[in-house]
Amino acid sequence: MLRRAFVSGLAALAAVPAVPGAARAGAGAPFDPDALRRMAQERASRPFTLRPTVPQAWLDLKYEQYSTIRYKPEQQVWRDTDTPLRMEFFPNGLYYPFAVGIHVVENGRTRRVAYDPAVFARGDTVPDLPQGDALGYSGFRLLTELETADIFQEFFVMQGASYFRAHAPGQVYGISGRGLALKTAEPEGEEFPEFTDFWVLRPEPGAEVFRVYALLDSPSTTGLYRFDIRPGPLIGMEVSAELFPRKAMTHVGLGALTSMFFFDETNRDQHPDFRPAVHDSDGLLIFNGAGERLWRPLANPKTLQVSAFLDENPKGFGLMQRERQFDDFADLVARYELRPSLWVTPGEDWGRGAVTLVEIPTDREIYDNIVAYWRPAELIEPGASYAFSYRLDWGAMPEGARAVAPVINTRMGPRHEGGIVVAIDFGPHAVLPDDPAELGRMVRATRGRVGDPSLNRNPETGGLRLDFTFFPEGATLSEMRAQLTLDGRGVSEVWLYRWTA
Repeated sequence: MLRRAFVSGLAALAAVPAVPGAARAGAGAPFDPDALRRMAQERASRPFTLRPTVPQAWLDLKYEQYSTIRYKPEQQVWRDTDTPLRMEFFPNGLYYPFAVGIHVVENGRTRRVAYDPAVFARGDTVPDLPQGDALGYSGFRLLTELETADIFQEFFVMQGASYFRAHAPGQVYGISGRGLALKTAEPEGEEFPEFTDFWVLRPEPGAEVFRVYALLDSPSTTGLYRFDIRPGPLIGMEVSAELFPRKAMTHVGLGALTSMFFFDETNRDQHPDFRPAVHDSDGLLIFNGAGERLWRPLANPKTLQVSAFLDENPKGFGLMQRERQFDDFADLVARYELRPSLWVTPGEDWGRGAVTLVEIPTDREIYDNIVAYWRPAELIEPGASYAFSYRLDWGAMPEGARAVAPVINTRMGPRHEGGIVVAIDFGPHAVLPDDPAELGRMVRATRGRVGDPSLNRNPETGGLRLDFTFFPEGATLSEMRAQLTLDGRGVSEVWLYRWTA
């Protein structure tokens, strides 16, 4: 009986007429999230197959050409209605070889959006391009009234594999979320699951939360995701997912984040540039199951680095951008000080595993070279489903109130007399005493030697600066740890750093 219900549900969805242009025509078919779940489950029972790619001429477009293909605002879905949401689409081409299925759900019925080249305007440098059945949309963006009534601003994008991005008011895009990371940094290569189909629900007038369903597929698994998105001073997303593995998955990344780190004050001497720093994120923050807050400054290493922070039932983690002044970057175009931080809060106990950080060498700022995710210790077997949930918050300080003094910057450089000077700035906090001499200074290194640390007030930040000299003494790698304590308890974040020669 379940099989018949599933087949009839698929038939109903398949029979939905494609909707031209801005998706305003046709009655559609009944929408049922359970049918989407069954669709993902049934797809997992079949071998994975690649979707057809668009004609090669589209993929041969240069970035400057592709970026001139613009969606016409007058073609927005739900334009000139009382719905508090607008939607636009992206074309295929360049980095996006596969079309995705996009459906709108209105009044309990679903309709597929038909590909219509007339919704795009294109620049003069774009050549005549071949058409074909594989052409379609590569993703979509959502717009709403973020700051001003009747002014619809973009705040959310889904495009490419399982990537998506968001930013709060006054910010610009930077870090990306990912539906799932598989086999990241494995020698045999990473697997990139893709969202192949989306269902965007039309919200009621006055609604503050927008819902999107996404169907995921890859050689290892299929899955169904639900995103409940709440725009505001922080962009909040409640994510619920259920995976249906095709094969055993030993290296899975949940709540995966992808960002860029090129250089800052820790490796400034290696990158001649007029700017003092270039990065979308400057550190990994972990609120672990033991209640510690760990801060790990990011690095652009000479060789691939993978760090695993073992934990049980983490309270949260995220890639953060803590430098927030223009002078921190001095870049009038990229505006890195406006890039959002992204914080992950598990929706249930995630058990044993590790917050995993992957740092990939890069020689250009255009490449995302940082990945962070939760890697469960348990093996995820085929034949059953695996459900999980989490919350994503995007903004300047999405991790919430800081219970201890935060690390706000790390600087490193060679010392003339030998060794490497390490300076850690802790921000002001009520938990810090007036007299720095009352504080303990815990500094350790797994290899090499650290000199006696000193602690002084920093009049520029209103906080404290801890500095010490690190002597490698022939070491090629050393894990360093530092923290301020008062009466035996931690009053600062735990600063962690992997130094490599």
